Amino acid sequence: MSDVILLDCWASPFCMRVKIALEEKGIKYESRAEDLFGGKSELLLTSNPIYGKVPVLLHNGKPLCESSIIVGYIDETWASPPLLPSCPYGRAQAKFWADFIDKKLFDAGGNIWKTKGEAQAVAVKDFIEILKQLEGGLGDKAYFGGDSFGFVDIIAIAIISWFNAFERFGNFKVEDHTPKFSAWIKRCLQRETVAKIIPDPEKVYEFVLLLKKMNGIE
Repeated sequence: MSDVILLDCWASPFCMRVKIALEEKGIKYESRAEDLFGGKSELLLTSNPIYGKVPVLLHNGKPLCESSIIVGYIDETWASPPLLPSCPYGRAQAKFWADFIDKKLFDAGGNIWKTKGEAQAVAVKDFIEILKQLEGGLGDKAYFGGDSFGFVDIIAIAIISWFNAFERFGNFKVEDHTPKFSAWIKRCLQRETVAKIIPDPEKVYEFVLLLKKMNGIE
């Protein structure tokens, strides 16, 4: 039995965050796929009794929940290479942007495929505004933390796996509105640790179509 187990769902960007962080650290782990629609495992429900959601990381049998917290734990537990800056101010800034992404980005994208007409147009506008704010945080740097791929990049890059679906349902292109952010996406996707984890965008699109159908959204 592995001492690092991830309760996983292939389409979840939050699970992708954890997997990318583990890959960056070179940590071997066992991924256990959860059937979130057909019945969650007893291990998931006992490991995350509050939310009953993936990801859950089990390290030496001890469960950890919530993706940003798990990525932080991975960084503290396996020190090299560091994902967070060494200075307190840099770490605080990274946590600010991670919190911003957690509160804003995925839900804003979800509003695009959950709506239509005028409401969808507003959702697209709101989503693009969030991307512009992120692009401002990125600035002219290669990565959010500077020259090195790190904590904020992991938190953000996993969600881009759903961007193709957001773009197709909302009839827009991220690249047309945030070219620097789009260049950052391409840069991250060139990393082996990212490329091997991010699923085929077409498969994610089909997954969102399934979600729409299950939720009765035409």
